[in-house]
Amino acid sequence: MTARSIATAILLASTATLLAQRNLEVGISTGVTQYYGDLGNWNGQVQWNSTRPALNITFRDFFNNPKRYVTRSLTMECRLSWFRIGYNEVQPTGGESGIGLHNFKRGLNFRNDLFGASAHMVLNAYREPFTPLFKQRFFMYFHLGIGMYYGRPKADLFRGDPDLSNRYYYWEDGSIRDTPRGSAEGTVIEQDGKYETDLYSWTIEGRGKGSSSTIQERTSPWNIGIPMGCGIRYMVTRKMSIGAEFSYYMFLTDMLDAVSERYLTYDEIGQVYVDSTQQYLARYISDPTGWGTDGTQGFRTSRRGNPGLPDNFSYFSFEVSYKLDRRPGRRNYMSF
Repeated sequence: MTARSIATAILLASTATLLAQRNLEVGISTGVTQYYGDLGNWNGQVQWNSTRPALNITFRDFFNNPKRYVTRSLTMECRLSWFRIGYNEVQPTGGESGIGLHNFKRGLNFRNDLFGASAHMVLNAYREPFTPLFKQRFFMYFHLGIGMYYGRPKADLFRGDPDLSNRYYYWEDGSIRDTPRGSAEGTVIEQDGKYETDLYSWTIEGRGKGSSSTIQERTSPWNIGIPMGCGIRYMVTRKMSIGAEFSYYMFLTDMLDAVSERYLTYDEIGQVYVDSTQQYLARYISDPTGWGTDGTQGFRTSRRGNPGLPDNFSYFSFEVSYKLDRRPGRRNYMSF
């Protein structure tokens, strides 16, 4: 049984258990993600211009408590999530722009909309474990879970349809223009922000060097994530609460941004794509600026990403949640 099958089975079992409970709470949260991966214009891991929006819907239960009030410290949650992560190495950041940016000459960019579901176990740190929650008002919690997420990273590489006549050209002065470097004239343009190029649809990276060189296979859009984090909640009323949370999502892949190892050589691209137009498109999508590789494996031109740095992200959010009325005919464990 694969790790993906195990994660799916856990999610299904958790969802079925949760829906069978009597005290169901629904929360909606929104906030921002922070991407950590191969792209970036800082030497450190945190890329400060990579924040993107996100949204979660949480189904929370306090297990069936035999007492007349909720005192259990453990909570089970299921979350439906949308996370947007991304980075653009040619956008200004930290007061720098153009060739002043650390990775401008690599010039990679991506945006990935991740849709997923996860199951979490939550430890609530109550100040008084035998006092009803709404009377305590304020408490902290910690969570750990597992989830399955679907996402296909895309890049903004063309002004319109993916065609070589619509590509961007990166000049030495840090500008993006509509004509190749060295042309007599060229109009300065900006990226259109449409992210039209599905990076998983192209073979643009290789693995290893020399006799151990291989062409990287197409990547699955399904990935396992391990969310963990902590938060605070405040009980506004018996049924409604508000809160803030910081979570970190670890993944078992280095391909959320479609950047992991080395550039393909031009010979390898020729093995994958017979048509000459497709070959030139693959060269450009792999190396948008043309400064990354000369089509060979060498000390200065073979590195595109870092396979030892898996792609992860953090999520800071605010939530509003509400306890739903129990089903008819059942005892109300939230009454006092």
